[in-house]
Amino acid sequence: MTKTIFIASAEPYSGKSMVALGLVNMLLGKAKKIGYFKPIINSSPTNKKDVHIETIVHYFNLPVQYADTFAFTGSEVMRLIEANNQGEIIDTIISKYKQFEENYDFTLVEGTDFTGEGTAFEFDINVTVAKNLGIPVVLVVSGENKTTAQVINSVFTTLRNFEAREVQIIAIIANKVNPAQTDDVRELLHGQLPRELISAVIPEDKSLKNPTMQEIYQILGGKLLFGEQQLSNQVDNFVTGAMQVPNFLKHIKDNVLIVTPGDRGDIIICALQANLSVNYPRIAGIVLTAGSEPEEPILRLIEGLQTVVPIIAVKTGTFQTTTEIGAIKSQISPDNLKKIELAIDTFEKYVDVAALDEKIVTFTAEGITPHMFQYQLVKWAKSQKKHIVLPEGNDDRILRAAARLINQEVVDLTILGNTVDITAAVKRMGLPLDMSRVRIINPAESEYYEEYVQTLYELRKNKNVELEMAYDLMTDVSYFGTMMVYKGHADGMVSGAVHTTLHTIRPALQFVKTKPGVSIVSSVFFMCLPDRVSVFGDCAVNPNPTAEQLAEIAISSAESSQRFGIEPRIALLSYSSGTSGEGTEVEKVRLATEIVKQKRPDLKVEGPIQYDAAVDPEVGKQKLPNSEVAGQASVLIFPDLNTGNNTYKAVQRETGALAIGPMLQGLNKPVNDLSRGCTVDDIFNTVVITAIQSMG
Repeated sequence: MTKTIFIASAEPYSGKSMVALGLVNMLLGKAKKIGYFKPIINSSPTNKKDVHIETIVHYFNLPVQYADTFAFTGSEVMRLIEANNQGEIIDTIISKYKQFEENYDFTLVEGTDFTGEGTAFEFDINVTVAKNLGIPVVLVVSGENKTTAQVINSVFTTLRNFEAREVQIIAIIANKVNPAQTDDVRELLHGQLPRELISAVIPEDKSLKNPTMQEIYQILGGKLLFGEQQLSNQVDNFVTGAMQVPNFLKHIKDNVLIVTPGDRGDIIICALQANLSVNYPRIAGIVLTAGSEPEEPILRLIEGLQTVVPIIAVKTGTFQTTTEIGAIKSQISPDNLKKIELAIDTFEKYVDVAALDEKIVTFTAEGITPHMFQYQLVKWAKSQKKHIVLPEGNDDRILRAAARLINQEVVDLTILGNTVDITAAVKRMGLPLDMSRVRIINPAESEYYEEYVQTLYELRKNKNVELEMAYDLMTDVSYFGTMMVYKGHADGMVSGAVHTTLHTIRPALQFVKTKPGVSIVSSVFFMCLPDRVSVFGDCAVNPNPTAEQLAEIAISSAESSQRFGIEPRIALLSYSSGTSGEGTEVEKVRLATEIVKQKRPDLKVEGPIQYDAAVDPEVGKQKLPNSEVAGQASVLIFPDLNTGNNTYKAVQRETGALAIGPMLQGLNKPVNDLSRGCTVDDIFNTVVITAIQSMG
């Protein structure tokens, strides 16, 4: 069962606040501890609180602090977008959301309101947030001032835009629909939407749509002269009191707001008298304009009345005041219990609550996004803090990554190199790295140096390694770091920013060796594509594996995939799909596929298969219609290093994908190799996956 639901809209004033109230009320019948999270709010918390958050938290008495209910204000998001820091937005939202997931039985997440700055970016942000959180979405579309055709078009346009990004929609609600159109809209949606998608049509209700005198008073400001007790009066329409009294009386409608200059005592008295008369509709309130107030005799008369509607005096002129009143959009505030209860009742009346509840219970997320994958990696690494050795302390990138790793408390670190040089480099770059939290070792001066030399000699003397050679090799940072891992003084090693792949992994091949039952060390990259994470193997180690080796690489890659939370669907790639092609290279892949099926019948595997048929659902369905893997492969095994290395680099450069790795697989203990062109992010991510590998 999912523990979260996301409410999203694509336009302002869709009425999603009513849907949120209904959903929280529904969920409180299923779970004890409900959380509420609105990632991006419009208002700055230092100025005023978000009314809707206040209403939800206050009415349902949710156990959540206001400061925890949001991640950013709209202006903060705009600044980050302008600085091209969209990744920071998503990472922060994921981190905050995960706290809700851990601390609450169920969390309602609500999208943006489309009423602040940067509305052009909001739709994309909402889709991105929903996608990265991997949670089901309830879409809310406004029917206000739209024809039936426009409502239907809005529903399908919004739905297509979410589904194009592979966001899973479980329900769509057409809200504020003209009551005369509701039957037509309901029938058209029922006939055209997929059966598994819940749809609801909610007619417009003036009692929910129109503002109260309290809202008008708060927005216009001004001075409240009378009627504080009746500020909850609802305003359904307003009239300007600029005519003579007999004509004015003809324009009074139920719940009317009268806007008139403060010196029009005749209109004021007439309005108050009409409110008391059984022959006239109810008056909601009076707004006096132009900075003038009634004269003293009129005020004394009003003070003597038992019932007085709210009377507000403002400084703006009549035209400006009526324009401002006409622009007011009502919000459901914490103190308006009548509106809150009406919203909940309306939701329950028009939405199939039982069907929606069933959808939530049976929902399963599909796939994992790059941001969520990276968040999950860091979280796993932190859960069992491991000790990683970085042999290349003379490289600035290594030190920058080390500062991040230590400050985020991801791992414990040993850095190999000269203490004076490393300390000077940290100072030169101004890195926020507490040197007392990092162990720096110069191999030749280490207390373990002699022990490591003797161990290496014993392990390699049958391979013509003399004691003098062992002394020499152990001054090499790659050998020293690998020996730390072998002896259990470190849990894993990451190197290669300066050294070649061979230099990095040779010591591991010599004495760490491969796991039982594994004859070949191979590698995988975690390719973080815009909408999914794929595992590519082998793109870094084996130039031209045999069919048996290719099968072993596929099995190791599937195990790595599973270990990192990605369901393995293995595609062994070739230049033809199925039985269509011939040639030694295709036959090698075909044989490797059969070996995988024999050794691991539990794995989903397809091969030979072309890249497009492996990852594109349409092509996969066309070329291999009965395949469990075609079109949805998550583990892609390349037939040789030439193909694999070029493909991963092409995908990385052309799509902007983040490639985490290579991660070596098959060794008894984790040693991982960096590219010499690696970035600080690459080092950070590789240390994280090395720490996870060492957990076994």
